[in-house]
Amino acid sequence: MPTRRSVVIGVDSSTQSTKAAAVDADTGELLAVGRAPHTVTGSAGARESDPEDWWTALVTAVRAAVRDAGVPAEAVTGIAVAGQQHGLVTLGADGRPLRPALLWNDTRSAPQAAALAARLGGPAGWLARTGSVPVASMTAAKWQWLREHEPRHAEAVAGVRLPHDHLTERLTGIAVTDPGDASGTCWYGTGAGGRGAYDGGAYGSGARGTGAYDGGAYGSGARGTGAYDGGAYGSGTYDGGTHGSGSYDGGAYGSGTHGSGAYGSGAYDPEILDLIGLDPALLPAVAPGGATRVGTLTAAAAEALGLPRTVVVAAGTGDNMAAAVGLGLGGAGLLDHPVVSLGTSGTVFAATRARPADPGLAGFAATDGTYLPLGCTLNCTLAVDRFATLLGLDREDAAPGGSGDGGGGVVVLPYLDGERTPDLPHAAGLVTGLRHATDPRSILGAAYEGAAFTVLRALDQLFAACGLDPAAPDVRDRPLRLIGGGARGRAWTETVRRLSGRPLVVPAAEELVALGAAALAAGAVTGTDPVALTTAWGTGAGEVLPAVGRDEETWNRIAGVLSAATPTLLSSTVEEVGQGGRGEADVVEVDAASLADG
Repeated sequence: MPTRRSVVIGVDSSTQSTKAAAVDADTGELLAVGRAPHTVTGSAGARESDPEDWWTALVTAVRAAVRDAGVPAEAVTGIAVAGQQHGLVTLGADGRPLRPALLWNDTRSAPQAAALAARLGGPAGWLARTGSVPVASMTAAKWQWLREHEPRHAEAVAGVRLPHDHLTERLTGIAVTDPGDASGTCWYGTGAGGRGAYDGGAYGSGARGTGAYDGGAYGSGARGTGAYDGGAYGSGTYDGGTHGSGSYDGGAYGSGTHGSGAYGSGAYDPEILDLIGLDPALLPAVAPGGATRVGTLTAAAAEALGLPRTVVVAAGTGDNMAAAVGLGLGGAGLLDHPVVSLGTSGTVFAATRARPADPGLAGFAATDGTYLPLGCTLNCTLAVDRFATLLGLDREDAAPGGSGDGGGGVVVLPYLDGERTPDLPHAAGLVTGLRHATDPRSILGAAYEGAAFTVLRALDQLFAACGLDPAAPDVRDRPLRLIGGGARGRAWTETVRRLSGRPLVVPAAEELVALGAAALAAGAVTGTDPVALTTAWGTGAGEVLPAVGRDEETWNRIAGVLSAATPTLLSSTVEEVGQGGRGEADVVEVDAASLADG
């Protein structure tokens, strides 16, 4: 093994766990992966986690990755964090969380999202400003929920962060985010003005005042007055230690790195911040891109991780943006190539040059200066696994929903946590078409089909919003890249293949979010475009499965049930029938006659 190997760490801090990938910065070889679990709590729509647990998990996973890679700590040159999107982390004056974070799949904020969507000119106004219409998952709606339900907490907040922002701040002592993750808040837009824009000059100069907390004490010392001012950002103290002094090598933020001016003139939207009562001074500044060099490890972080203080820290990004980097999607790689990610949530996305304006999609920024329009469903692998548990079946012991019951086939809409796409936040799970002869394996297969249908329907919507006809041969024949935990399962792969009618590419790399984050870290160290790095590393390559004929019968059967059931799923009546409340994995059994009656 070369003694001078350069190793970068990519951290994937997801809903359920942290994974840290130790990667050879030159070749992209995955040397080791460390893992640590998270705890998610809540019922009746609530989903929360303690951000301190994320930090503990990050430390555990990084230490395990370095140990298992068999490299000395001194070989590690960079680190970046990719985190679950949308979560609301609220910090006190000591820089520590005031309460558990509200996660992306916490649906209690649905009323606040609906109220916000009606303001500022309605959905069209929001699309023009931010690329997205507020839904329950968006951070702006969660902030509104906190203000209405926990006003004392909201008033005590001294800093608002996204999950990856919080972890990057724990690593560096610097409050910073990137355009990709920021674009999922619904308070970050592409118009000029506002705080956080990068205009090619010194980062935050003249805009950031005397620190994120209006000059208040941060930890046990001052937070670096003057914010940046062309010198070392944050030359004050953090909990008694040096607060990122010299983090930018004394130069303007982002100089010498890719992504200058990423996402156009993106900035926090002052009118939206005023609408939701959020002081912009509570927010992190926005780096040009996820591979921007933010600084180096603080003394406390270096000690916790067992790494040198010289380790470079990149700005990082959201998990979906990092997955795109890992797949080689972006300006230096593939554009307009579809991806379906099968995890706790189901997501569809593609890197594009233009941002579509569709109320059913999130008009995210990518982290490299392109766009990443995305459709997201709340219920995917976890919901289907719940059906397998209820039926007493192995997750692979599934049969198509239309097989062997002598009727029209079983349909399952596995919306156990409400649903985001389509926007049905109060929905519960629905099963219809049961007969005496129905095989339990067909019910499980129908759960797969319902989840796959929902995410593929969002993919067709994404293509149409980008001005592409999903049925056109040149679009239909583009390989669909299938990633996430579900992509490793035969039942998932065959269901998506059958319902999409598209060729599939199943990348060999399993940790694409962590690999994408590692590329951001390598980009921060070397100044190389992270998408160009992963393209050279070949992290998106994998098995190619040829297309099969699309199962139109099953597709149309599910579409008909969803159309008939939507009025019921939109109402709170479904929750009452479930008896346990949204988020408790309730399954509402409805027969075809009752659906026809609305």
